[in-house]
Amino acid sequence: MSSESTPLDLFQDLPARDVALGPGAVLLSAFAKTADRALLAALADVLKVSPFRHMVTPGGFTMSVAMTNCGDAGWVTDRRGYRYDAVDPESGRRWPAIPIVFAELATRAAAKAGFPAFAPDACLINRYVPGARLTLHQDKNERDFDAPIVSVSLGLPATFLWGSLARSDRPRRVHLSHGDVVVWGGPARMTYHGVDTLRDGEHPLTGAVRYNLTFRQAL
Repeated sequence: MSSESTPLDLFQDLPARDVALGPGAVLLSAFAKTADRALLAALADVLKVSPFRHMVTPGGFTMSVAMTNCGDAGWVTDRRGYRYDAVDPESGRRWPAIPIVFAELATRAAAKAGFPAFAPDACLINRYVPGARLTLHQDKNERDFDAPIVSVSLGLPATFLWGSLARSDRPRRVHLSHGDVVVWGGPARMTYHGVDTLRDGEHPLTGAVRYNLTFRQAL
């Protein structure tokens, strides 16, 4: 790991509402809430270019979470495998650029968590409806793991599954509300994580939907 990727010792002075999940990992409670309307407006612009779709895993299973991307590269999955691609396979065009409001928020959140050099070049956008879930997995298609992951929650609350470096270990269940941001890197970078089945609900800004913006340095 480079010195830039080593998390600062910030967790002793975290505000009471923030939660240290372990070395290199923190939940920043409501960090994105003041920018929520701007984030959702920018998301609507992204979706005009690259709408949500339900991707298929290499094993042939259709994912319950709908996805799209913005940035220099987009994460995709199909029968050929998991990978990053500069081109949206459905449109044949490059993914839309990361909106400025997205990038600024991700950079500020990473810096607060102790990763001041974060410069995302990929944003995977997930749409959850009640019944959708994401099984435990590692983010491991990036070229190196020096940079953290920044994950922003908008809309319905969800239960984040925060595991360990072994998939078989029982994960911690962490409540995520609208505007919460989770950042993990350094010793936590390869932690298994997921999202439990989303429950029914209604959010004043998103309706019966949860959006998740996941920022990475992929290239």
